[in-house]
Amino acid sequence: MYAIVEIAGQQFKVAKDQKVFVNRLATEEGKKVEFDNVLLIGDGDKVTVGAPAIDGAQVGAKVLKHLKGDKVIVFKKKRRKGYRVKNGHRQYLSEIVIESIVASGATKKAAPAKKAAPKKEEPKKAEPKVEAKATAPKAKEEPAKKAAPKKATGKADDLKKIEGIGPKIAETLTAAGIATYADLAKAKPAKIAEIIADVRGSHVPDTWPQQAQLAADGKWDELKELQDKLDGGVAK
Repeated sequence: MYAIVEIAGQQFKVAKDQKVFVNRLATEEGKKVEFDNVLLIGDGDKVTVGAPAIDGAQVGAKVLKHLKGDKVIVFKKKRRKGYRVKNGHRQYLSEIVIESIVASGATKKAAPAKKAAPKKEEPKKAEPKVEAKATAPKAKEEPAKKAAPKKATGKADDLKKIEGIGPKIAETLTAAGIATYADLAKAKPAKIAEIIADVRGSHVPDTWPQQAQLAADGKWDELKELQDKLDGGVAK
């Protein structure tokens, strides 16, 4: 009877009482060792092939001694490079003798149970802190808008008939509440100048109240005489 068995990473064809040199085993000298990875067993004309190993088959052996193999010289050279390296190597071996070959019924050694890794305690999830809702900043109180000047309720007069007042100034005065000749007659020149300050050009409203008073009274002839003496509303 013979068997093909894997020992220390190599496959060997072995028979009972055969001595074999294998790669160094961890078993001490004189101790017995069993190999369960039996790939094939031949007994006369009967051959049993494993897939890949034969279930229940086993090869028993005894470790005779541990030794080193013959020295092997390793020489490396690279042409035209000046590279030469010479090393020696002696393989660590174990000499064993085959004591038994069992085709079936052998009990495999139970692999040592792996210690269960201690469960890591999951860190307790910190309860989310309830953040106090930030009070929304109070909207800044917008400054009170300046009250728009009240427009005159009466029928507006044609202020452009006053010397020195054009369409833009007439529109500005009307928006400021001075829409009639009577309103313009009551206004002071300084106040009028302040109202029309944003109107483009140079304007002197000193005679505008006087002209407006004549227009309000219906004295058109006197108004015309006065305007003949003016240049752009300013006395010549």
